[in-house]
Amino acid sequence: MRTLGNIFWLIFGGFLMGLGWWLAGLLCAITIIGLPWAKACFVIGQFAFLPFGREAVNRAVVTGVEDIGTGALGTVGNVIWFLVAGIWLAVGHLVAAVCCFVTIIGIPFGVQHLKLAGLTLAPVGKTIVLKGSVSRNGS
Repeated sequence: MRTLGNIFWLIFGGFLMGLGWWLAGLLCAITIIGLPWAKACFVIGQFAFLPFGREAVNRAVVTGVEDIGTGALGTVGNVIWFLVAGIWLAVGHLVAAVCCFVTIIGIPFGVQHLKLAGLTLAPVGKTIVLKGSVSRNGS
């Protein structure tokens, strides 16, 4: 089912939004100072292409330790990201979600776009894992 969901996802806006993430990553990489955000864009861009069966989680939950992206500097990075690029990707995901919600078959894809829109607001300090591979209680 994951494979079928991902194939239909690409048709229902996933391909364009994945390209949008990668374009944002390229623009961040060109500026040199945006390299930390570029890495996040490319990782989440891959997730935006094929999201079914995977989820975004806080990197500290996966590794068990705080790092530069999951601490206070990560919060500052997320604020800067939101003001510069995050808002535009979030709007793209919201528009795609509304378009998907118009059709009955597109509702699951609209929900996925809304999840990605939320991730777009604060991607620094997140990582992508297989669904169910990380326990929620921290152990």
